[in-house]
Amino acid sequence: MAGRVWKYGDDINTDVLYPGRYTYQLLNAEDMASHALEDLDESFAKNVKKGDILVGGWNWGIGSAREQAVKSILYAGVQAILAKSFARIYFRNCLNEGLLAIACPAAVDAIEDGETVRIDMAQSHIETCRGVFPFEPYPEYVQGLVEAGGILPFTRKKLEQRAAGEKSL
Repeated sequence: MAGRVWKYGDDINTDVLYPGRYTYQLLNAEDMASHALEDLDESFAKNVKKGDILVGGWNWGIGSAREQAVKSILYAGVQAILAKSFARIYFRNCLNEGLLAIACPAAVDAIEDGETVRIDMAQSHIETCRGVFPFEPYPEYVQGLVEAGGILPFTRKKLEQRAAGEKSL
């Protein structure tokens, strides 16, 4: 996968990824996307394109465990987040929602805002204008979560496979 980069710094918390004032409002996907990163970068929601990639520093997603902080970014069209490190619950929420999240400090240091980067999951590396940077491969199960679009579609698929297998016995 390849995409244009939106690069931000360290300690980006969930309240700026998706402002807390919208947390308890029932918004559809389009409305949630329109508020993504609103308090960090007013231009983001207006200019993000499907397939873009977020790049952040240390502690991406610190703060509350709200899933909207992942969903709004996903609904905005972002296909992956690269960061130096992730808050544990935010990282897990990304996988549960089917949003690729990769920690790779060396790549983050090399990447510049606006450039296009390529993520090769099969080879577990990130290609930038300044080089190729390896990252820890995802286990097969985690790759399955992301490929399926999150934990719910992944679980449905597994249950359907199990049911099909049981019927053939």
